[in-house]
This record gives sequence, C-alpha cells and structure tokens, in this order.
Amino acid sequence: MAAETVTATETTTTTLPPRGDVIVVEDLWKTYDMGSEQQVHALRGISLRIQHNEYVAIMGPSGSGKSTLMNLIGCLDSPSQGTYTLNGHRVSDLNDDELARIRNREIGFVFQTFNLLARATALHNVELPLIYNGTPSAERIERAKAALRAVNLEERMNHKPNELSGGQRQRVAIARALINRPSIILADEPTGNLDSKTGDEIMALFDELYARGNTIVLVTHEPDIAEFAHRVVHIRDGVIDSDVKSSRAANPHTKT
Repeated sequence: MAAETVTATETTTTTLPPRGDVIVVEDLWKTYDMGSEQQVHALRGISLRIQHNEYVAIMGPSGSGKSTLMNLIGCLDSPSQGTYTLNGHRVSDLNDDELARIRNREIGFVFQTFNLLARATALHNVELPLIYNGTPSAERIERAKAALRAVNLEERMNHKPNELSGGQRQRVAIARALINRPSIILADEPTGNLDSKTGDEIMALFDELYARGNTIVLVTHEPDIAEFAHRVVHIRDGVIDSDVKSSRAANPHTKT
C-alpha cells in the first residue's frame, strides 16, 4: 500500500505543507548516471508524508533505496526529480549551501558509528552544532548541559568518548541531535554497534523523546528495532512496498 500522494499546488520555491506535516515527499526520484548511457534508479517516484510527532521506521533490504531516501530526507543529497518539503521549506530546489543551513537547523542526526570527536568531551561534542551556527559561548554551554540532562548523562559531560560505554556515546550523539531543537530526529541504524541490552536502552530513550513531542524517523533493517516505531514504511526496488501503522500506534506511549 503506497503512501497517499501529495498534490502540489504551488509553483514558488517555498510552500507550506498540509497542516501537521513535517515531511512532504512527492514523486521523488534519484537517478545515478553510471556512464556508457547506463542509469540506476535508486528511487522511483516515492510519495510520503510524515506528521509532527510521528515515530516512523523506514525498512528495506540492501539496495532497496532506504539509504538514498534517508539522505534526501536528511538534506544530504538532492533528488533528480520530484519535490521535498521539510517544515515549510521546499528543500528539493535548494543549493548545497542552503541545504547545509536547513540541515543544521531542522534535522538532528543519530548515526550507527556515533560520529563523535575523539579528543573532545561529551559537552563539547554536544556543543558543536551551536558553534557552527554562531551561538554565544554561555548560551551554548547551558543548552549543551540541558541536552545531556535530557539523556541522563549530565554526570559524564566532561568525559571523552573513549571513557564512555557504547550506550553512553550514543546518548551523547542523541543529545547533540537535540541541541538545535530540530523538526525531526533522523536515526540511521542507531543500535547497530550496540549489544542487545544497550540497544534496548537506547530505543527506550527514543520512546521518551517521542513522548516529549519529537518527530522520529528511524532507518533500520532490523524488524525488532522497527517494532519500536508506530508506523513502518517498507522500501523495495526504489518504491514504497507498504506503509502501515504498527500495533504500538494504538497505544503510542506504552513501552513494549
């Protein structure tokens, strides 16, 4: 069952999405030119809406297009065709500099490999997005401390990554993702480098973030991780194969 198609009604470079929608994707294509007149269509006309305070898992086998879709949603790449509106911004029409500004302001990233600076403290790692956008030092530090408190890691804020467990490092990465109060948290295989017990703890933290009102898009190939979400979108061969509410959607703030 494909997601409901969104009909574009505006021709300007910035449009407002339907009320409540944070992500509006319409007829999105991504084509790679492999030379010798050979093209690979990683995405083939995907249409998708994600509302404010939804918790969505995007699943698919290797080569399905889920990573390509993640890169486009995360403003890390631009589509070959189609439109993408993020929180009122028509990002599919923006250049690289404009994409970087939108990405820093609207999206908090959580990666499988944590992507922390090895020689920096947890506090400094969390501060980084605010340094890039010119936030004054005093405000930066207070906001970074608050973000670490939100993930129950304030007592470890002066520790460097090699002094933290895998789960604690991922909590630092989540705090960093929260620091700019983004429209969405985009998590790419966030438990991939963690043992099952620590992975469950991190997914419980995502539950808490969702309960506080955050919009979460989780990219995973693991069914047991996708079960934490309340809506699961399956991608196959560059198209949406299914888009269904999970059993958790009926009781959105109840842990499994």
